[in-house]
Amino acid sequence: MATNILEMNTCQQQAHFKDQMQAFADWKAELTSSINQFHAWLNQHDLANPELELRIYDAVKALNDDQLSIAFVAEFSRGKTELINAIFFADYGRRLLPSEAGRTTMCPTELFYDTEADESYIKLLPIETRLSDISLSDLKNEENYWTRLPLDTDDPEQMAETFREIVKTKMVPVAEAEKLGLFHGDLAGADEDDAAPKKTEIPVWRHALISFPHTLLKQGLVILDTPGLNALGSEPELTLSMLPSAQAVLFVLSADTGVTRSDLDMWQNHIVAFRNNKQRGLVAVLNKIDTLWDEMKQAAEVTATIGEQCKATANLLGIDARNVFPVSAQKALLAKTRNNDELLAKSNLTALENLLANEILPDKQSIIWDNTVAGVETLIADTHTPLTAQIEDLDQQIKELSSLRGNNEEVVQHLLQKAKEKKATYYECVKSFQLNRRKLALQAKSMFNTLDIKAIDRVIEKTRKEMSGSWTTPGMKNGMLVFFDSLRDAMQIITRQSNETHALVENIYRKFNEEFNLNVPIPRKYPAHIFSSNLDQLYLKSEEFRNSSFTTIGEQSFVVKKFFVSLVSHARQIFLDANREADTWMKEIINPLVNQIQEKRKGIEQHMKTLSKIRESKNSVEGQLKVMKQKRQELDSKVSSLKQMQETLESCAPSRNSPPAAQMDLEEKREAI
Repeated sequence: MATNILEMNTCQQQAHFKDQMQAFADWKAELTSSINQFHAWLNQHDLANPELELRIYDAVKALNDDQLSIAFVAEFSRGKTELINAIFFADYGRRLLPSEAGRTTMCPTELFYDTEADESYIKLLPIETRLSDISLSDLKNEENYWTRLPLDTDDPEQMAETFREIVKTKMVPVAEAEKLGLFHGDLAGADEDDAAPKKTEIPVWRHALISFPHTLLKQGLVILDTPGLNALGSEPELTLSMLPSAQAVLFVLSADTGVTRSDLDMWQNHIVAFRNNKQRGLVAVLNKIDTLWDEMKQAAEVTATIGEQCKATANLLGIDARNVFPVSAQKALLAKTRNNDELLAKSNLTALENLLANEILPDKQSIIWDNTVAGVETLIADTHTPLTAQIEDLDQQIKELSSLRGNNEEVVQHLLQKAKEKKATYYECVKSFQLNRRKLALQAKSMFNTLDIKAIDRVIEKTRKEMSGSWTTPGMKNGMLVFFDSLRDAMQIITRQSNETHALVENIYRKFNEEFNLNVPIPRKYPAHIFSSNLDQLYLKSEEFRNSSFTTIGEQSFVVKKFFVSLVSHARQIFLDANREADTWMKEIINPLVNQIQEKRKGIEQHMKTLSKIRESKNSVEGQLKVMKQKRQELDSKVSSLKQMQETLESCAPSRNSPPAAQMDLEEKREAI
């Protein structure tokens, strides 16, 4: 049985984060094995079909591709990169990532391991790609835009030198920086009497991808290192996609400066606002507490000073003081490289590492369970239901056949007539089902028309023309507002249509369940609220962009391009995801009942065939009973196998006090197995 991370951590509070990551990787491996076992079972019993195959493939792929993303966000010189080195890479006995005085990381950096390529490298995206119409997420799939540098993991000096490439800057004319959206004269802060600068410093690279064969990274950890407020403001995809999707966001502050204005701006406008109300996994790290260590004070006084600093930080950020972790990343790294337990304890890094192990990883377990494993549980339950119905039908038929021993032909004829009546009733229900299915198809068509990506693309193209052709800044800004208003209206229509569709599905299921004494679970609702929430969050970001000084004073063609690359592309992706989910949902809501109807028809026809044989030959009763009892045993064996697979999955279920609604929806299905 896979180790439950939450239970393990209760017993081993001091265990290293890497040990918990190993347990996490083992847990995912056991889930994958269980799902593959179910797949093999379906093939063994000829119960697989293309839809089931696809859903199982998607589940296994999701587990294999799943990553634990932890984002580190801070203004410059807060010790963020040093903190990454201390938590994850102290085993190397040196700083893996460059962490020196002044500005270090100059471009957003993703640290991971490329299991597909199975090699180490750094890929760097030139800053000039900001002029491209391609979004950052799409650029990741375009190899020709990137500069690729090899990493020799056996040569520390070569690695250190290559890593320094990330922090490179260059001086460019101000006009070029303005064109890239990296300099705004009105916001430069120069006095009126000062001469306008002719050149300014900008990063050489826009984004960095580092594939490194560290154990944690091989197990699926992804570290996102983001450099300062300017990077977050100029790359909306960071706050729109990368930070919200991260399992944990560590906001690093410096104890010697406290919460500065730029810190607060970053927190309020780029972190809290786009976490989709997810406060778990959102942590403030008060770094450099060693600057408060005063040998002229008692230890209790120093502790009190740090405590007051934490309270002040929590008040300014509007969070609980327990979510502020005071640490010294530099002293922690030093302590780990020199095996100094006393200094490590004083650095307080262990408390932060325990948070990652005790809360972040268990939360990630729950997300994987709800998003991936719960769907497999549904497949098992949907497979189990027809088998149970077949067993009940067989038991009834065996009882009827047993009563025929020694009876005359009239009794057999009577049972055959009852079977014919049951078949007639069944076909009447099928007619009703087909009628409702046509209604369902019409409703589905309306829903897909609203979700049609071609329709969304027409809205996008119309907005692009209107904004590009606008003669005024207010006109261009109004185009942004109208665009998102139209998409949010469309999402409201989708929500209403999906609710109406689900209501029709509920009626169809209830009718068949009542008519044939079945227990086919009513499928889940379409999760329109998820896409609606994502669109609302994107709308907030668009309003920030629309009302920003950059939009007001920026060159119009660049502003329009940035709006479409950073915001419109994400809106389009939301509708693409909603469309794919709708396609999956439409198959889910009707296929279980279709399968049950088909099995019911087979059972009725087989029963009539058996009775006809008995009517023709009275001696065939015992033979037919033997055949049916054998089939009953085979069904029992199948159900037993399914129950065992269900129990194996259940043994991997994360421990939590209050299961979410998605899990609660499955309770009835689980009880049936």
